[in-house]
Amino acid sequence: MISQFHHLSGRIDQLAELTLSLRRENADLRLYIAALTTENTGYAKRMHEAHQRISMLIEKLPAPLQEELLGDGEGPASAETDSGRDVEAL
Repeated sequence: MISQFHHLSGRIDQLAELTLSLRRENADLRLYIAALTTENTGYAKRMHEAHQRISMLIEKLPAPLQEELLGDGEGPASAETDSGRDVEAL
């Protein structure tokens, strides 16, 4: 009977150790998720800023080139500039 209690006590100790280990791992994972979320937010902000800068640059382009870059133009892949040179679409 006493050996059964010792065996049961050992199993309870193992369960307690496993529980503590899993709690530590869970806390570490929560910190990791928080760090990744912060990093993701930073990347989303940078992408939004880049999108705004590109949109502003496109607005400054001549109208025929704007249409071609935005997919509204029906012409060939290059547009002719005022100086007569062909400019490839980006």
